[in-house]
Amino acid sequence: MHEDVAPAFWQGVEQFNQGEFYACHDTLEALWMEAIEPPRSFYQGVLQLAVACYHLGNQNWRGAVVLLGEGISRLRRYPDDYGGIDVDALLISSSALLTELQRLGPEGTIEFLAALSSPQVLSIQPVSSQG
Repeated sequence: MHEDVAPAFWQGVEQFNQGEFYACHDTLEALWMEAIEPPRSFYQGVLQLAVACYHLGNQNWRGAVVLLGEGISRLRRYPDDYGGIDVDALLISSSALLTELQRLGPEGTIEFLAALSSPQVLSIQPVSSQG
């Protein structure tokens, strides 16, 4: 486990990966409010991605697009591996989702969501331990 990331962060990651975006928001917001930099902005970036997914699930296209953009922008400040998270993979998948939502627009996004077999459009992956 990375020394800069609070143990409760992993609870938020699990909630995110299970599609429990509102619970993830609550978990990460509590960490974010108490944290100092550098993990503070990291928590906030992941929190913004969770809220974007929550908005997406509620067909709030604008909220999803805005918060995806803000979360991506915040997480770009971090190395590819931060806090044991594969930030590079998270940025790639988040950016691809943002691009697709922008391409589809609000009406197309509703059809996109209906076609998914699962509401889970993003996941957070830990970095593979090597060595």
